[in-house]
Amino acid sequence: MSGIGLVLVAVYAVMALAATGRSFVSIAQRFGEAPLAYSLSAVAAVVYILATLALLFAGTSAWYRVAWVALGFELLGVLVVGTLSLALPDVFQHPTVWSMFGVGYLFIPVALPIVGMWWLLKHRPEGSS
Repeated sequence: MSGIGLVLVAVYAVMALAATGRSFVSIAQRFGEAPLAYSLSAVAAVVYILATLALLFAGTSAWYRVAWVALGFELLGVLVVGTLSLALPDVFQHPTVWSMFGVGYLFIPVALPIVGMWWLLKHRPEGSS
């Protein structure tokens, strides 16, 4: 892996650390204030960790498939949570990683899975169809 692939893995690793830290602190200190928002941030953290590993090892067919599932779930999550956070702001009074399509993270959460999917399309492992 080199070039954009390494950058992609690095950005996913940073997002994994950021989402994990944010969700851990929020759950530990204020879970009762917004359990849905903080639980969604924890889910995002798990997805980013899985996506980081899957992209790093995407040269094998199994990890390549895991990467597609993780990125697809991430994109769906960002779109659903982003839309709901705009449509139902009372439900999302506390922000999540994916609220308003990742505005708190410079919209990286909505762009990252799209870039990742593009990269996966361009870098299929040998023998996969």
